[in-house]
Amino acid sequence: MLGYVVRSIASLISTLIQSRITGIAGIIAIATGVVVFTSTTEPPSLHAAAVQGGKSIDAPDLVGGTDWLNTDKPINLAQLRGRIVLLDFWTLCCINCIHTLPDLAKLEARYPGVLVVIGIHSPKFENEKKTASVLKAVLRYEIKHPVINDADRKLWNAYGVNHWPTLVLIDPDGKVRGIAKGEGNYAVAERDIKLLIKEYTAKGTLKKDPIAFQLSDEKPAPLCFPGRVLADAKSKRLFIADSTNHRIVITDLDGKKLAIAGSGKEGLKDGPYADAQFSDPQGMCLDGDTLYVADRKNHAIRALDLKKETVKRVAGTGENNPAWFGKPGTSNPARTYRLSSPWDVLLVNKRIYIAMAGRNQIWIFDPAKETVGAYAGTGYEEIVDGTLAKSCFAQPSGLATDGKRLYVADCETSSIRSVPLLGDTGSVTTVVGKGLFDFGDVDGVGPQVRLQHALAVVHHDGKLYVADTYNNKIKVLDPAKRNCYTYAGGEKELDEPGGLSIAAGKLYVADTNNHRIQVIDMKSRDITTLNLQGVDPIRRATSVGVPQKK
Repeated sequence: MLGYVVRSIASLISTLIQSRITGIAGIIAIATGVVVFTSTTEPPSLHAAAVQGGKSIDAPDLVGGTDWLNTDKPINLAQLRGRIVLLDFWTLCCINCIHTLPDLAKLEARYPGVLVVIGIHSPKFENEKKTASVLKAVLRYEIKHPVINDADRKLWNAYGVNHWPTLVLIDPDGKVRGIAKGEGNYAVAERDIKLLIKEYTAKGTLKKDPIAFQLSDEKPAPLCFPGRVLADAKSKRLFIADSTNHRIVITDLDGKKLAIAGSGKEGLKDGPYADAQFSDPQGMCLDGDTLYVADRKNHAIRALDLKKETVKRVAGTGENNPAWFGKPGTSNPARTYRLSSPWDVLLVNKRIYIAMAGRNQIWIFDPAKETVGAYAGTGYEEIVDGTLAKSCFAQPSGLATDGKRLYVADCETSSIRSVPLLGDTGSVTTVVGKGLFDFGDVDGVGPQVRLQHALAVVHHDGKLYVADTYNNKIKVLDPAKRNCYTYAGGEKELDEPGGLSIAAGKLYVADTNNHRIQVIDMKSRDITTLNLQGVDPIRRATSVGVPQKK
């Protein structure tokens, strides 16, 4: 997360000096969260990062965490002697951390037994200190390695970490051999792992026998971490992004199944509903008989033909764009240009606004012209008001409109932003929220208001309904008066709600961590659970492995 480390020009210069990165290439590396401890004139290497006086540093042992997940017992580094260990310092809110997880999974699959990955979850938000929240994230992101809840950041401090994510490479002798900050370090990590394999194979001390851990699991339910919901009163349909089941569930407003798009197998595949594949689908918008979906992990926009029951990729290539921010006002061929974790989509005047969480920007997709491009935000992770080109966002994740302005749930600053629509004059402003580390659960007016990692927003009758995700609440915000109050929720009713939609006097809530859709009657505020009918759970292979060897 760039904003957590680089918050001013002065600190940017300091970071450049400390990291020994010089020139334009070094600035680009930091801006994209890809930082290695070498000069840009040298090949990047993890090895160079952790050498003091020509000697490797002993890795601090894995103590100080409050809980271990994905293992039946705590692990210490002595147990892992003879194996290469890769520590991943992450936090569950961070998009750069989320982008790193597929890289780790590939490395684990490529070097089984030789490489052991251990996640060190060091929280930013208060909600992220809770083991229950970390466990839900481990399951939601389908993490298959042990994770420590470093709630008090003791390991974070022991290793001198100051950036999410940070990778720490430990050799089979328990020495720190390299450190890399930010996303996009797969090639660097793999190269140095290969070097260690060669070195310790020659020594005859490298262990290669299989090692597995007892992974956490949950009872299957019809939905698995549904991230978004879209209700359409006109067609009397409900569209549910069944995110970790990698599919779109379509029901009537009472929950009776009409169709399911996606086989349930993760991937990127167009075609008939039954054969199509998604990867962590999130926000949706409807244009007649076409449903557009932010296919988050596929870094793509997909279009569902609701009559023909087919799926087609209409924007993005399926690969992340980790290196470059879009320049506001430019456009590119939609199907050949890389996107980065689109989290929400919103149709306004025949164009689709995209909350491009991975690039900290708002983008626009034009279905008629088949083009896509940045609309607002420099790409730097911060909260800065101003023109479209000079404003800054921090992992925008939700979009809404009153027909006059675009409203953005800017989750890493726990803020709601206001953006002029295409063709209108005006600047980006902040309705509520202050900064990257200014969060809480405070109702009030303007600067008094505090949210905690709000992921979604919807407009209704002049008010904004906000999914105050990490406070497990729904808030109501008047964008003109800037007053905000709690509408519904609490830990007994909601668990990290991720999506909102309103139709026929009902507020539909994607109650993500509870694997369900909650329905709030907007007159009585009574809350009921949507009774899904005909939607079967997806049966996965058990995730329980063999306990680790001592």
